[in-house]
Amino acid sequence: MKAFVVIPTYNEIDNVKSLTDAVLVQHPDLQILFVDDNSPDGTGSLIDELVAQNDRVHVLHRSGKLGLGSAYREGFKAALAMGADFLLEMDADFSHDPQKLPFFLSAIEESDLVIGSRYLHGVSVVNWPIRRLILSYFASVYTRWITGLAIRDCTSGFKCFRRSTIEAIDLSRVTSDGYSFQIEMNYRCMEKGFRITEIPIIFIDRHSGTSKMSGAIVREAVMIVWKLRLNSILLRLLGKHHYGLA
Repeated sequence: MKAFVVIPTYNEIDNVKSLTDAVLVQHPDLQILFVDDNSPDGTGSLIDELVAQNDRVHVLHRSGKLGLGSAYREGFKAALAMGADFLLEMDADFSHDPQKLPFFLSAIEESDLVIGSRYLHGVSVVNWPIRRLILSYFASVYTRWITGLAIRDCTSGFKCFRRSTIEAIDLSRVTSDGYSFQIEMNYRCMEKGFRITEIPIIFIDRHSGTSKMSGAIVREAVMIVWKLRLNSILLRLLGKHHYGLA
C-alpha cells in the first residue's frame, strides 16, 4: 500500500520538520508530498533537506502562490504518478492532528472518501474566534441546503481518497482554488455515488504562521455551491432532452 499525504505549504518553515516526523511515525506505508508555492521564508529549501534525508518525503515546487485548490490538484496528479493507492489531505500547521491518520486509513477500507469532521458530534474546534467558528459552521449548513450534500463538515481539509475516486472525478473539471475546493470535491464524489464517511476530529487553531483566509476565499465558497447545483440541474435537463424524456 502507498498512502501519500499531500500537504500544501506557504511560509511554514516553523512546522514542516516537526510535522514530517509526526506524520511518518504514524504508519510505515505513509509518504509525504509537500507542494510548496515558492515560500519566501525558506520553507522550500528546508523541505529539500528533508527529501534528501528520507525517501518517504517528496516535494513539488511551484513558481508562486497559486491557490489551495490548484496545489491539491497538482499534488494529487504527482502522487498518482508515483503510484499512490490512497491520497490524504492535511494542513501544514498542526491544525490537523497527525495521530488521526491511522483512523483515516482504517475507515477508507470501507469507503471511497473519508472526511475528518469538526461537527460530527457537536463542535470540536479549539482556539477559534467565535466569528470564524460561526462562519465555518454555517458554511456547512448553507452548503448542505443548496447542494444536498449529506455531510456535517463540508469544508474540512482533512481527508482521505481512494486512488479510484480521484481518477473517476476528473480533476480537470475541478476549478475551485480556495477552500471551496473542498466543497467541490465532496460534491463530485456525491455525483458519482461514492461512499462518503465522516470520522470525528478535533481541529486546533494553527501553532505558528499566519492564516490564509481572505474575503475572496469566502466569496468563492459562497458562489461555488450555486454553480455546482445549477450545473447539475442543467446537465440533468440536457440529458433528459437528449434521450427524449423532456
